[in-house]
Amino acid sequence: MSEPAPARNGHLVIIGGHEDRKHDMAILSRFVELCGGSGAKIVVITAASTVADEMWQVYDSAFGMLGVSRHSHLELTSRQDANSAQFVAQVAEADGIFMTGGDQKRLLALIGGTALDAEMHIALKLRGATIGGTSAGASAMSGHMLAQGRVELHPEKGSVSLGAGLGFLHRVVIDQHFSERQRLSRLLSVVAQNPYLQGIGIDEDTALVIERGVGIEVLGQGAVTIVDGRSMTTNVADIKDRATPELIDVRLHLLPAGSKYALPGSDDPASNRLPLPLIDMLEIITKRTPIQ
Repeated sequence: MSEPAPARNGHLVIIGGHEDRKHDMAILSRFVELCGGSGAKIVVITAASTVADEMWQVYDSAFGMLGVSRHSHLELTSRQDANSAQFVAQVAEADGIFMTGGDQKRLLALIGGTALDAEMHIALKLRGATIGGTSAGASAMSGHMLAQGRVELHPEKGSVSLGAGLGFLHRVVIDQHFSERQRLSRLLSVVAQNPYLQGIGIDEDTALVIERGVGIEVLGQGAVTIVDGRSMTTNVADIKDRATPELIDVRLHLLPAGSKYALPGSDDPASNRLPLPLIDMLEIITKRTPIQ
């Protein structure tokens, strides 16, 4: 009698946008691998986009070139769709769920708090499925989501606003197209006003892969920037809107592609070289949060 397959931990593949979809497709290949390989069942959610059919054609082609025969388009046009038994059943059977780019506010307006949203949490946390998201689909992953924000030369009080995200991870906020659109000041603005949160900026064609309870790896061509202001000193509460705050003792980590770290005590050899300043961050973003 064969041994039962080990339970999967569940993965998040958080992509900074403009991932390669035609050539080596390293990030999408890793996503497919984490889903279970070419035989996996993958659903693509295009709800963030106003040109859903065009977006689906891009990923239909990409996953087809990667040999995935069971990939399908979950075309959601209303919250009624996201509460329908038909669409929820497709997520319940999926090994991988992929959210495309567009507008994260549109994505949350369509699926936030619906039966489909709840089924995605079950897929990740109880079945160990893989959830991927690029650009807007990446921003929507965390409990706090960048809803609006200007890019300024310096951080500015009041220049960014947050909304509720999907909550697959907590105590962080994610920004994408990070280096390409020079968004460090925007992320500093978030952290200045919300020191409870750590900011995660992800470059284009770059992915932060999180294995729940285990660790992280960075894939692609760029880097992941982490801004931690939990120990900072700031005057942000005392200055006027649009003024630049004083930020002292903000900690910044830069993890280029190829970086890999695991929590102490895991079987992954990467745990043996985990720098002390990253332990707390890693515990936060890999935490096995319960079904809400």
